Amino acid sequence: MTKIIFDTDPGGDDTFALLWLQSLAKQGKAELIAVTTAEGNVDSQQTFINASKVLSVGGFEEVELARGVTVKKSQVADAAYIHGMDGMGNISDNLPKAKHDFDSAVYADDLIIDKLNAYPEEITIIAVAPLTNLAAAETKSPGILKKAKEIVIMGGAFKVPGNITPHAEFNIFYNPEAAEKVFASCDNIVVLPLDITEQLIFTPEMAEDIVRNSESNLTQFISDLCNFMTETNLRYRQTKGKKGFLVHDGAAVAYLFYPDTLLFRRAKVEVETLGNYTQGKTLFDERFQAKSDANAWVALQVDKVGLLASLLEDLNFLCMKYHF
Repeated sequence: MTKIIFDTDPGGDDTFALLWLQSLAKQGKAELIAVTTAEGNVDSQQTFINASKVLSVGGFEEVELARGVTVKKSQVADAAYIHGMDGMGNISDNLPKAKHDFDSAVYADDLIIDKLNAYPEEITIIAVAPLTNLAAAETKSPGILKKAKEIVIMGGAFKVPGNITPHAEFNIFYNPEAAEKVFASCDNIVVLPLDITEQLIFTPEMAEDIVRNSESNLTQFISDLCNFMTETNLRYRQTKGKKGFLVHDGAAVAYLFYPDTLLFRRAKVEVETLGNYTQGKTLFDERFQAKSDANAWVALQVDKVGLLASLLEDLNFLCMKYHF
């Protein structure tokens, strides 16, 4: 069974991804050994509280939860304009209270180091936030990320425009130096970029299907969050006028459990950290020549129907089994 550390900054799509992961864990497909939170979509304390609340939904209150390493500066404040001031559509109060204590929580970089040392080459890190925590762990303990079985990253934009600048995707742009460090540290990386995640539109109709199958506080929360995210995604033209919201982070979960929905290419991914107009851009060399220094598999094609159908069915499973 795959051991997973989930690095996240909830976040509407993070919330859906974490619910999906809990469903898979309940089905015996994965072992969620820890969640590390990062600042990004909202500040580090709020992402910690959000993750704690979402873990309580599926009965995972005992999973260790770490607080994020603070970024000294960032080019962008956060993404509350998309996700709401609380990161979850301003409805996080509808979830159970947080069971984990932020002030006494271990920092994410220390937890990552401890777990990877305890289970070398057994843990997959799913990173769906700015890569601050992973880079901090590598800085504190050089070579530690090589002890991960895989590092699965939602981030970057290669053949499509960025979503925070014309060239950069949010998670990479928020802390490009951290992303650069992570990509330079190891070659066991899988990347789910905007090239495929911008095709993953979760619609209000999908949410209503979940409500019809099992009406509860959880299904109502999913529907309300979907409606909020749909409104902001439309307002900021994230879905190009299609009604729904982008479940970017779900692609990272799909890679591990529904790999037949994705098609990859091997490449050496690099991150621009100095450009005035291209800071945070991810790129790889497309020239026809030997690339012995490749460090990542990059998803460039997706079966969006199959992926979203899998997400919907697993959310239905969670909602029929667990309520709050």
